[in-house]
Amino acid sequence: MPPLAPSAPMVGRDADLAHVRLLFERASGGVPTALLVEGEAGIGKSRLLREFADEIENRADIHVGWCLDLGTARSPYGPLTGILRSIVQTVGVERVREVVGAGADALGMLLPELASTSDDRASTSPERLRDAIASLIECASERAPQVLVVEDLHWADESTLAILSFLLRALGRGRILLLLTCRSDDVRRGDAVSRFIGEATRARLLERVSLERLDIDAVREIVEQITGHALSALALDRIQERAEGVPFFVEEIAGCSKGPLPDGLRDLLLARFDRLSDDARRVVQVASGAERPLSHPLLVELATVPDDRLDEAVREATRSGILVVADDDYRFRHALLREAVHDDLLPGERARLHRAYAETLEAQCDGSDSADAAALAYHWQLAQDDRRALIAAVDAMRHAKARFAFASAARFGELALGLWAQVPDAAEAAHIDRLDLLLVLGSILRNAGDGERALAVVNVALGELDPAVVDPRLHARLLRDKAYYTMNLGRPGAIALLHESLAVLDGRVDDDRLRATILNNLASRYMIAGDLDRGYALGVEAGEFAARAGSDDEASIAANVRAASSAHGGDLDVGAREYELARTLAKGSTAELRYRVNYSDLLTLLGRYREAVALAEEGLARSRTFGVERTSGSVMTQNMAVPLLELGEIERVEEMLRRELSQNTLRVFRMYTTMTRVRVLSWRGRHEEAAELLNESLSAFQETGTVERQIWYDITVMTVAVAESRGDLPGALDAILAMLRDDGPVLLHQRRLMLQSGWIIAELRAQGVDVTVAVAAVRAAWDAQGEQLRGDSWSALLDALLAPSTSGLRAAIALADGDDVPVVFRAVTRLALARLLVSAGDRVEAAALLGRAAEIAEELGHVQLQSSVAAFAAAAGLGTSAASDADALTAREHQVLDLIAEGLSNRQIGERLFISVKTVSVHVSAVLRKLGVSTRTEAAVVAQRSLAAGDLVSR
Repeated sequence: MPPLAPSAPMVGRDADLAHVRLLFERASGGVPTALLVEGEAGIGKSRLLREFADEIENRADIHVGWCLDLGTARSPYGPLTGILRSIVQTVGVERVREVVGAGADALGMLLPELASTSDDRASTSPERLRDAIASLIECASERAPQVLVVEDLHWADESTLAILSFLLRALGRGRILLLLTCRSDDVRRGDAVSRFIGEATRARLLERVSLERLDIDAVREIVEQITGHALSALALDRIQERAEGVPFFVEEIAGCSKGPLPDGLRDLLLARFDRLSDDARRVVQVASGAERPLSHPLLVELATVPDDRLDEAVREATRSGILVVADDDYRFRHALLREAVHDDLLPGERARLHRAYAETLEAQCDGSDSADAAALAYHWQLAQDDRRALIAAVDAMRHAKARFAFASAARFGELALGLWAQVPDAAEAAHIDRLDLLLVLGSILRNAGDGERALAVVNVALGELDPAVVDPRLHARLLRDKAYYTMNLGRPGAIALLHESLAVLDGRVDDDRLRATILNNLASRYMIAGDLDRGYALGVEAGEFAARAGSDDEASIAANVRAASSAHGGDLDVGAREYELARTLAKGSTAELRYRVNYSDLLTLLGRYREAVALAEEGLARSRTFGVERTSGSVMTQNMAVPLLELGEIERVEEMLRRELSQNTLRVFRMYTTMTRVRVLSWRGRHEEAAELLNESLSAFQETGTVERQIWYDITVMTVAVAESRGDLPGALDAILAMLRDDGPVLLHQRRLMLQSGWIIAELRAQGVDVTVAVAAVRAAWDAQGEQLRGDSWSALLDALLAPSTSGLRAAIALADGDDVPVVFRAVTRLALARLLVSAGDRVEAAALLGRAAEIAEELGHVQLQSSVAAFAAAAGLGTSAASDADALTAREHQVLDLIAEGLSNRQIGERLFISVKTVSVHVSAVLRKLGVSTRTEAAVVAQRSLAAGDLVSR
């Protein structure tokens, strides 16, 4: 008997299979690897992975999960539950509890066997769930390589995509291979799956292989395997014309070899189905309504075929190659077959079938919480029963929210809103009032990262409510939430909304915890806007209500706000005491992480960089205890980036930025990372890319800067960094002077910029520019600071650069070599002193200082600093130890220089030379240093002249 298509040897995929094998070997070596296998329907994606799995089944643990086709409101964590349950069965429950610790209850949201008896959702969080999943996978990889297969990514829900995106970034170690299959013709531009694939590809977290159609020789081989006889040239041409090299269609046509070929695709897909007996067709039709593999008991109940005929009908359906048996369940051999059979049903047949599914599922769960709410919403909607679909959609929203699947919960909430008008007793049926539904949905959307939609939903709620009738608590919460969503989007208006929320409570509601929460938000808004006195006063009031409510968390937040307000106002002693109070109140709760983020930020602004890093690193260790190391802890990691950059650990900062964990992050939080990215790019001399990133984000920064003074300062930080990197020192200084002239609130953020102005002024003075006015402006601003902010090492360093003297600069060098000064000033101060010594005729000491400055600049990889040192050394006729090997460009540097001359960016150069952007930046830095220039344009000009003379490199 000829083999059925699924059992016949795979044809035409040797190269693709070899590629998967290669990635498996890489993963087996401890490097987590991910591959997306994509292609049109029927191209053989799943078959390829089955072949691979058969090969390595004795070398690795293989876990497979399927995304389910539930229309637009997809089931949360579709494929992940099966994969995680398989891993737990392999590793063992006790080992899992030992590894994930506090995350076990979070995993219990997906795997009830891991949940504690208390089932306390308050003890879990989305962060703990994501961290626990990553820890579980890494633990499993210690015993054997783990191959995680996610089938049908095109049907994935956003919650699954968010977890996958997180895992791609968070899994930094372990023998892990993630394999995804995706039907490319079902991915629409701009949808969640498309965004996931695009972002993961751009970040180089995901490799991709696209399966192509088979050539005519491979088609012949498949058909002859299935039919068992040779094909004539005419028959082969007819099959190739109809199947067009798609393996699944080739197999279907081969199955029709004894009769005429069907005319259309639909007829082709239904050809096997049409040849079935009535009982077998009934079984297949019933199976087509299932959103997942169909159990035998459920098939028995729904098919209504007598037992003595059912087994034969199922046997016939499987022998025909339409259904297959997998893990004691029935599923279609291919999704295209299911879709064709289901679409062939008449509307009435389809509605009755889905009603039967929904009624059966409801009867099986018997009103317990075990009901699959997502499946019920799907079936009742297709059954065209609006009332029951609404009930199921609201239940599905609640269940998804309880499992932190916020994106899925949002879809079900929006489905419920869409059905609301169709159900006369909607509130009674769904057990929720419309305003409460809108309140919950807004919060869900915000947690899903859709700030715009959250704001739109809360606006609908506020537009519908009657203040005279509605519960004032609900009204106040809606106003508070609107303020919250507004501030998340970096837009003005939050302060007025919070005042309005408090006014709604006044005299009507006695809720100290709610009032403390709103007051804390309001105090924070004033503090961030720069109104420090009002921020402090409201922080005091918030603390009083928090104490009355017995809420240590809210009391800690109030102390945080008071601490920041005091410190930015110049009273560092009060700020330190308030931060210590915030730490004490928050100890043992996740509010401790907020304290560590805020206090480490203050330490950074004061130049206490090592303390800031240590505090944040301790916070990371604490986040491990809370089970949120890779999630909330990642915020701590980002808070370490600025002090680490000031300490010169540029490569570590670059790695942090590459592995940024935040997904669907709200806009205001992305801005902080953007500022660091611009600084890093500028540091590396990649000013074109830095300027492009600045221009792309400038409008958002400007809008948010009207309500968040820190963001306003960040605009100046980025502007100065880009201008310096491109050699525009007057432009950099103008940006700082404009900041000092601004009559808005003054925060600690300006200190670092004023210190930077000392370097810029020193460089401009060396170029013969009159800097008298600039020096006076910077001095006046520095002296206007509070007493506790003057007289420190930064003050002495700035004085030495503004009014250079040999004694002052020698003292500045000693200070710069200490702990609390940005490391670039170690080179800056030596360069400034070398200039004075050359003018005084002491060339020996000047040469030594320049040599050390060049070494520092080289170690830091700071292109502008390297250029400044090299330019003065060349002008003064002094050599530097760091530049002694710069006699000629290497062959690779010559290639890079040629492409710089063409006007290519670092990314384009990397693509042309097949090297990373980081490697390109290193080569560009070396080229600029060796040529003694500060910009790429200058390098291109020098290259053209030197190449004409043939003196750059021996090819």
